[in-house]
Amino acid sequence: MGDKVWKKVENPTLANGMSNFYFNGSTHSKLDDKNRFVLPQQMRYGLIEKGELHFTLALGIGGSLAIYRRSDIDKIAAQFQAKQHVAQYRKFFTLFFSTLHHTSCDKLGRVLLPPVLKEATGIRQEIVIAGVLNRVEIWPKERYEKDMKIFLEGEDDSLAKMTEEAFTLLDGNEALFTAEDQEVYREF
Repeated sequence: MGDKVWKKVENPTLANGMSNFYFNGSTHSKLDDKNRFVLPQQMRYGLIEKGELHFTLALGIGGSLAIYRRSDIDKIAAQFQAKQHVAQYRKFFTLFFSTLHHTSCDKLGRVLLPPVLKEATGIRQEIVIAGVLNRVEIWPKERYEKDMKIFLEGEDDSLAKMTEEAFTLLDGNEALFTAEDQEVYREF
């Protein structure tokens, strides 16, 4: 897949004046017999930079994989370079950078999942592809569904608490949700 040359195309989402693009939504997919999965078209559009579809697969947080735009990985790498000799980060840097895979899709939108990343996340065959702001996350289906169920059915108000804390981040200490809005989320 790495030897394919992509025809230069514009990202229709960004070309239409939407410079604040972010990844969102989720879908289920399956790996084929060659460990490939189809990346949804809208997510592929969000990865196009300078007319080319190239991106980076990396280990994510919490047992997922992450797909980053190449420019985002370049920024991350530049910032990490300044800290590369700090002993407490050395193992992280080795693990993170040794498992990065610069890649692309084939003509059908399929992405090859490297064996080291498949094994590290415990992905078998079924996956969930989730858009999360500046990245796309790839989750083993079983883990995603288990985490979602725990999150949504939590009796400890964890969804309400996380929602309140996340929206408080937007305006410093000022919550965007009213007390009534917060009660709606507590009901979940």
